[in-house]
Amino acid sequence: PNNHSAIFNRLIRGGYTINHSAMPSEKINATNAPKPVGLYPHARRVGNLLFLSGIGPRDPETDAVPGLKQSPSGNYLEFDFEAQCHSVFRNVRKVLEASGGRWENLVDVTVFLTNMKRDFHTYNRIYAEYFQDSQPCRTTVGIDALPTPICIELKCIAVLEE
Repeated sequence: PNNHSAIFNRLIRGGYTINHSAMPSEKINATNAPKPVGLYPHARRVGNLLFLSGIGPRDPETDAVPGLKQSPSGNYLEFDFEAQCHSVFRNVRKVLEASGGRWENLVDVTVFLTNMKRDFHTYNRIYAEYFQDSQPCRTTVGIDALPTPICIELKCIAVLEE
């Protein structure tokens, strides 16, 4: 078994506890990813684990939401959920690469969708294009809203090479 399997086996069997104070963590902010909308880093590395904050599809240069145009009253004039999916995956990749990781290092993906009924099928199809080989664990959660007018956000965990 690889080193990760041995560590998790020991944790599962109760032989070890994690002392967070003994493990320094490194805050990571990717200069080419959208700025966080609050006081938090894009990611935090603890040992060889990388925890990504919620990453959305906003364009890093313009802060616009791809595929979305709204009227002044907030009604959708244009809506392209596929564009948001592809953009969120690009943004996750940017944060991974800024952290020294690769797409294949992802082991867990939690996705938040603001309209599960409308968007799940499309998301599931596009997700399969990006994760056909690596197949990390995944949880999909339907929620009412996100802090900006986006319809999708990903929260990920990766295991980096030491």
